[in-house]
Amino acid sequence: MKLVFFQAGGILRRMALMIEIPDEAVRAMKIPAAEVEAELKKELALALYARGALSLGKAVEMAGVTRADFERVLGQRAIERPYSAAELEHDLSWAKGSR
Repeated sequence: MKLVFFQAGGILRRMALMIEIPDEAVRAMKIPAAEVEAELKKELALALYARGALSLGKAVEMAGVTRADFERVLGQRAIERPYSAAELEHDLSWAKGSR
């Protein structure tokens, strides 16, 4: 099986990334064949997000699901959202009305 991912790289450029997965591994998956590609994209997006390699927005885009659905899966799997002290200070300041 070959998966091809497209990433916007500018107005006229696109980058394709192809991942080859042995047919035996694909057949061994306990996922309906029609759902394999979508599930693998979602799993890759979740893994990269969990490692801090992708932002939430880009992970949602890669996964091809809604933000709400992606965040629901993050919660189900107890994957914490990266949140720095600086982001917390900014959000607290905004919440207090210092916009």
